[in-house]
Amino acid sequence: MTRTIEDLIPEYIRGLPVYVPGRPIEEVERELKIHAVKLASNENPLGPSPLAMEAARAVLGDSNRYPDGGTHLLREKLARLHGVSPDELFVALGSSEIIDLAARVLLRPGLQGLTSEGTYAPFSVAIRGSDAELMLVPQRHFAFDLEAMAAAITPKTAVIYLANPNNPTGSAFTAREFADFLEKVPDGVLVVLDEAYIHYAVSVGLRDSVEAYRKRKNLLILRTFSKVYGIAGLRIGYAIGRPGLLAAMNKFRTPFNTSGVAQAAALAALDDEQHVSRCIATNAAERKRMIAAFGAMGFAPVASESNFVFMNVGPGAKTLCDELLHLGVIVRPLGWMGFPEAIRVSVGTSEENSKLFSALGQLLPERAAKGELAAP
Repeated sequence: MTRTIEDLIPEYIRGLPVYVPGRPIEEVERELKIHAVKLASNENPLGPSPLAMEAARAVLGDSNRYPDGGTHLLREKLARLHGVSPDELFVALGSSEIIDLAARVLLRPGLQGLTSEGTYAPFSVAIRGSDAELMLVPQRHFAFDLEAMAAAITPKTAVIYLANPNNPTGSAFTAREFADFLEKVPDGVLVVLDEAYIHYAVSVGLRDSVEAYRKRKNLLILRTFSKVYGIAGLRIGYAIGRPGLLAAMNKFRTPFNTSGVAQAAALAALDDEQHVSRCIATNAAERKRMIAAFGAMGFAPVASESNFVFMNVGPGAKTLCDELLHLGVIVRPLGWMGFPEAIRVSVGTSEENSKLFSALGQLLPERAAKGELAAP
């Protein structure tokens, strides 16, 4: 037998794309010997909640012990927050782990997973990684076309992945649009609703999806502490779903998947309403400023409900990103996500955004002349 280890890897896994993370700021600074600002990964530029940092430091000395594998305190607190039972909460490594686990539990060859073009790449990877058929529905005006997605459901459809607001376009659908969509989804099809950016959305109510969940047995809601709570580096998020589904997912969950430090920080972050409010207000103001600046340059940024802005800049999108990089500003080219002429720019602090505008002024002086880019 001349079989190799690589021969054992199924073809459907060999063909999967690798997730492309944004470049670490430390790597860029070391390589180019510059001070850089990172506006590429949709992180919270104001950092973690002070209460979260204090709580994390307090338990760091217990890191020789395994954490609470059942995340009991966090699930109980989240249950009170959302008005559900602890058995309806599943805590994981951000929302990414839950995206994968839902597919592992429900998908298999012969079934279909449905999502949109131009959305979060791990949705498609989770579907294909389960050897199920991937069905992609085109977007409409850089947003989920929920009517077309409902029409695309077949008897083989088992899981539908949605992101609201959507990454990378920043668009969002309303509670009414979502309710109309759910009415067209059979009870035997799970709708996975990723709401990683929900706190930043103006048109979407924080509690709307939870109210929809109370009426439906086939909805799984994903939330994360990586965005507005500012603890992306600790990797913790959660899902709200029916106990039977969560129990099945729990069988595949890595033991002790979230650290004690992450759990403590998450518990404290939920109490820091002042920090959350500040992050939301700062993002709204700087997002408005950023969209106005891009518009003044003659671009047409998509109306964003998130902490980033998406826009087409033309065939030179990748070149523009590389040139900005050498001026100390890291933004995200989106060719790998199906938008070769687009970039995604995370909303930073006022100072970080001013550096972006200054760099764009150097690279695109004719466009920059149309507006006062650095004006606060």
